[in-house]
Amino acid sequence: MLSKDLQLDAKSISRLASRGLSYKTLKDQLNEELDLTMELWKAQGLNIVKHQGYYYFDTHFIAIKDVEFCIVDIETNGSKIEKHQIIELAAIKVKNGEIISRFDSLVQTQEINPHITAITGICAEDTKDAPKLNEVLEKFKLFLGDAVFVAHDVKFDYSFISKSLQKIGLEPLLNRSLCSLGLAERTLTSYRYALSYLNDTLNLNPYATHHRAMSDVMTTYGLFLLSLEKLNDDIKTVEDLIKFSKEAPRLKRPKFDPLLEEEKIQED
Repeated sequence: MLSKDLQLDAKSISRLASRGLSYKTLKDQLNEELDLTMELWKAQGLNIVKHQGYYYFDTHFIAIKDVEFCIVDIETNGSKIEKHQIIELAAIKVKNGEIISRFDSLVQTQEINPHITAITGICAEDTKDAPKLNEVLEKFKLFLGDAVFVAHDVKFDYSFISKSLQKIGLEPLLNRSLCSLGLAERTLTSYRYALSYLNDTLNLNPYATHHRAMSDVMTTYGLFLLSLEKLNDDIKTVEDLIKFSKEAPRLKRPKFDPLLEEEKIQED
């Protein structure tokens, strides 16, 4: 997805995140003027900078404590972008571990499957006075800016929002992204890594209402902070963190579910 939207191959994207990309390689893969393309990318949440003759994602140089992370969660009335839509979108901006701003909105919709209502507690009637999808997405895009997009199993939320933006006539997202699930697998030992399970075992959000967007955002925030505490000192920049979350060895999972073991002990 990202390589297609960027008009660059996977190798070039990897170089932008690590050793840098030459002007010639970058120019040869683009159909438009480089300066114009970089301005368009910036409007889509991605900043490219030049350093000692090579081009990089700016996050290659930004320390983890200095960047804005945007932790995001959506609820939808189905999983297929062709016929379903976002019904709730929530996000928080986090910098140096602190929440600096919030975004939270239901989205007007005509129909929500009873199965979705059973999971989320949201019915179509709840959304009748909510803003329409295009209004929510336009405001969220401004809120997100060029922050690093964080979500639990980030591919779904990122892709669904990006494609929803395209459905209303806007450009797709190009923000750098980070998966809190992938990061947790490499920093925290757990039998399972579903957000609800992690909350049950780690008590990340004592007020959690699972499958409500802001509640899941706050649970992810707690998980994210805990994962950051476990990082080695050599992971310093945002790109170090993104690479670690994708490529570092996953921690070995326990053979038995500690929650079940705890239940057995309580029953005995």
